[in-house]
Amino acid sequence: MIRVTRVVNSGMLAFIIVLLIIGLIAGAIARLLVPGRDPIGVLGTILLGVAGSFIGGFVSTLVEYHTLSVNAFHATGIIWSIVGAIILLVLLRLTGMERGRGRARRRWL
Repeated sequence: MIRVTRVVNSGMLAFIIVLLIIGLIAGAIARLLVPGRDPIGVLGTILLGVAGSFIGGFVSTLVEYHTLSVNAFHATGIIWSIVGAIILLVLLRLTGMERGRGRARRRWL
């Protein structure tokens, strides 16, 4: 019987931990900069920051390099992560898709 062991790549684990920390920081700063109340918890803040990091990464490459290709890590990444999280938070508020806000039902009678 052959025994197979899994080896966790420590580089990938470190990347995921850093991504979650940057997401928490970017999401928290975005929530502080955009006025109003947000009914999302810590997990929602992390997800907001992580999604904002991806959006901010695409926006930064469009502004700097005028292309959608992925480039190396930049020190200004946290700034673009915050910008992306702000864009996402504003879009969530405009569409009314944030948690805790029910859609307004129209009564026709």
